[in-house]
Amino acid sequence: MLTFADTDFSQLNSTLEKLKPSKIFILVDDNTHEYCLPALLGNLETTVPYEIMEIEAGEEMKTLNTAAQLWEILAEFEADRNAVLINLGGGVITDLGGFIASTYKRGIRFINIPTTLLGMCDASIGGKTGIDHGFIKNIIGTFAEPELTLIFPDFLRTLPFEQLRSGFAEMLKHGLIADKQHWEDLITLPELKAELLYPYIRRSCEIKLEVVKADFHEKNIRKTLNFGHTIGHAVESLFLERGNPILHGEAVALGMICETRLSLLQGLISEEDGEAIIRNICKYFPQISLENISPEELLTLMKSDKKNSHGQINFSLVTAPGTCSYNVSVNEDNIYNALHYYQNLS
Repeated sequence: MLTFADTDFSQLNSTLEKLKPSKIFILVDDNTHEYCLPALLGNLETTVPYEIMEIEAGEEMKTLNTAAQLWEILAEFEADRNAVLINLGGGVITDLGGFIASTYKRGIRFINIPTTLLGMCDASIGGKTGIDHGFIKNIIGTFAEPELTLIFPDFLRTLPFEQLRSGFAEMLKHGLIADKQHWEDLITLPELKAELLYPYIRRSCEIKLEVVKADFHEKNIRKTLNFGHTIGHAVESLFLERGNPILHGEAVALGMICETRLSLLQGLISEEDGEAIIRNICKYFPQISLENISPEELLTLMKSDKKNSHGQINFSLVTAPGTCSYNVSVNEDNIYNALHYYQNLS
């Protein structure tokens, strides 16, 4: 269940009352511990005992090692199958926390309270959980639905601009794959500020929910949500491996530019639409230098993408603003061309 809590946490309290947990665990990182946990605890109306589990912030923490530490904490505090885990944080926390909950004792219930724009519009919705392994994004994970996803937009006021822009990339993606009007509304925003984005968060959430409802286990149309991610995840993984991580949305924006170029090379989109998409993404996202990254390294990582089949790299590619094809097989020369194009953008 997805709920927007514009003013209070009453839906959280009523959900906890219905679930009747034996114990509550709250997963935070050091940022949400400082900026978001006080608001949650100040509005939590329950007599059920709770424990706080804190990790450092960052994609580097989304690993098996962190998962093992959190499983051990749950066991140490005698969490049983009636315990509830509240994931208070961005995409790393909801991905990791959902994975922890869905695997501990074969599954305990969990609640997502995303605190970043990326988490609100994308990561916390759709029932995907996951961790990285060998610097490959989300290669280990489960499908598991939270009991509640609570969107509290006021948390966005605590975000630095770069995190806000990171989430905006996923909002742009939602418009490009499924709703031309949403895309056009977003690209007319004069600047990226939390209060200007508020009116469009709900629509982005609705788009993702509609796609997920039609294809929960990603057999067909849900693959369109991966637009920008085949190349984007490869870039993100390589920067992570080299100890210089970039934000997920920055990688996705790069991926959407490259994959729009692929769509042009494949003859799937008009030159006018393709160039307009690239121009508008570039308006918000500065170019990332790939100077010390070889296309061959990126191609190797792309071959680990979960959408691939029978040795073919499969892409989801926009065919016009608001429409997207999936399972598009692309030859390696065109991939190299798209990467070269991005590197030489002015």
